[in-house]
Amino acid sequence: MRILAINWQCIKNPYGGGAEVHFHEIFSRIASKGHQVVLLACKFEGASEYEVIDGIEIYRTGSRSLFNFYVPKQVKLLDKKYNFDIIIDDINKIPFYTPLYVRKPILAISHHFFGRSIFREASIPAGLYVVAGEYLMRFVYKRTPFSVVSQSTLDEFIKMGYDKRYFTIIYNAIDHSRFPFSIGEKEVQPTVSYFGRLKKYKSVDHLLRAFAIVKQKHPQAKLHILGRGDFRSELEKLANELHIENDTIFFGFVSEKEKVRLLSRAWCVANTSMKEGWGITNLEANAAGTPVISANSPGLRDSVSVGQSGLLYEYGNIEELAEKIDKIFSDDELRKKLSEGAIDWAKMFSWDKSADEMLALIEKVIKGEFKF
Repeated sequence: MRILAINWQCIKNPYGGGAEVHFHEIFSRIASKGHQVVLLACKFEGASEYEVIDGIEIYRTGSRSLFNFYVPKQVKLLDKKYNFDIIIDDINKIPFYTPLYVRKPILAISHHFFGRSIFREASIPAGLYVVAGEYLMRFVYKRTPFSVVSQSTLDEFIKMGYDKRYFTIIYNAIDHSRFPFSIGEKEVQPTVSYFGRLKKYKSVDHLLRAFAIVKQKHPQAKLHILGRGDFRSELEKLANELHIENDTIFFGFVSEKEKVRLLSRAWCVANTSMKEGWGITNLEANAAGTPVISANSPGLRDSVSVGQSGLLYEYGNIEELAEKIDKIFSDDELRKKLSEGAIDWAKMFSWDKSADEMLALIEKVIKGEFKF
């Protein structure tokens, strides 16, 4: 098959996140099976206009803020060159509205709607732009087949009036070869870690406030923050205000090897985001033999098996988050049980399986099996 995918960013883009990992992990595996995969994405500083990464041919055009306006023309030019069998519309914030100008089979991928959460990250004009785009989607993509990453995301679509028959859940996953799937040596001091982008809507400030409470009972406790983002300076300022700066380490960007090492040594990992499509970082912690304490938020709740791989708390309830961290720190038997269960839970999710499911879905779309 000849596949054209459209995504705002490629795997090398410094602004990339879970959506880019999801695409690359799945479609590099599809390319390895002999299918031609071409990705159209925006440019970024230092990037070439054409590059092949793990079998995916990447064409880059337009800036990050204006990329969607380049898409219709570039899709036409690339289709003339390759004669694609299907177009993959990977929707993230601003849709590309491919059903308006593409006359070939289309499969849309969606991780979650931003809705009001976008206003925690963007200015009012930019936020309204995203909200309007998501509102218009229901008219443009009304009869477009979708792949979504969780039941929470599917529930969002159904609530907004979409027809469930057009939707298939293909879960996010992990690369099993990168993780130990065993319980390793832990830090001497009780340690809670966060791993992910440092964005305002991720609510990492909630973890800092909860950690300040935990410190009252566990004065030797440590907080590790893994990842980079434009909210880091605010978090560092907050750590100083809470007088936890000496026990909080901001690691910034870490390599895959270092990430696994640090996740393995943590006593637990916290995920505080108000909304996600899915919690890949929850699974990564589990595969490193570490339980998670996750906000009971759309998407995140789907990636936690409560009582097996970790615990949930009410999003925004800092006291409850602190209580759950204290519970993991204080109860050796519970921590051991969750660590063992986390490994079993993580084993259920693999990119190989997700790639096979995506390929089967693509074949169904090409055959026209979603015409109701």
